Amino acid sequence: MDVRKFLHRYNRGDRNFVGVILHRADLSGCTLSGIDFSQADLSGVDLRGANLTRANLKYANLTNADLTDADLSGAHLEEVNLIGAALKGANLVGSNLIRADLRSADLERANLQGANLSDATVNSANLRGVNLSGACLDGVDLTDVDLTDKALAPVAEATTSTASGTSRHWVTWN
Repeated sequence: MDVRKFLHRYNRGDRNFVGVILHRADLSGCTLSGIDFSQADLSGVDLRGANLTRANLKYANLTNADLTDADLSGAHLEEVNLIGAALKGANLVGSNLIRADLRSADLERANLQGANLSDATVNSANLRGVNLSGACLDGVDLTDVDLTDKALAPVAEATTSTASGTSRHWVTWN
C-alpha cells in the first residue's frame, strides 16, 4: 500500500489495516494509536518516535524495523516478529509480548514495566538499561542476552495459579 494512501485512510478514521504491506515505509513520528496492524508486513519500517499506544500488532512482521523512542504502551504484540528491530528507548509499558521473537533486537533503555514476555525469544537481544519492573518472564531463555547495567536478583517474586494450572512469576528487578 502507498504510504500517502495509508495515512489518508488512517486520518479519515480507518483503523483496520490487517495484513497491510508497508515494507520500508517512513512512518516516523506518526500518531497511529489504536491501529490494527495484525498480520501486517512492516519489515524495515521507520517508526521512530511513533505513537502506537494500544495498537494491535499480533503476528506482524517488524523485522529490522526502527521503533526507537516509539510509544507502544498497552500494545498487543503477541507472536510478533521483531528480529533485529531497533527499540532503543521505546515505551512498552503494559504491552503483551507473549511468544514475541526479539532475537538480536536492540531494546537498550526500553521501558518494559509490567509487560508480559511469556515464552518470548530474546536470544542475542540487547537489554542494557531496560526497565523490567513487574514484567512477566515465564519461559524466557536469557542465554546470550546483554543485560549490562541490569541487576538480575529479584526483589519480589509472586507465584499465582491460573485455571490451567500453570504459574506466572512476576518479578521486580533492581
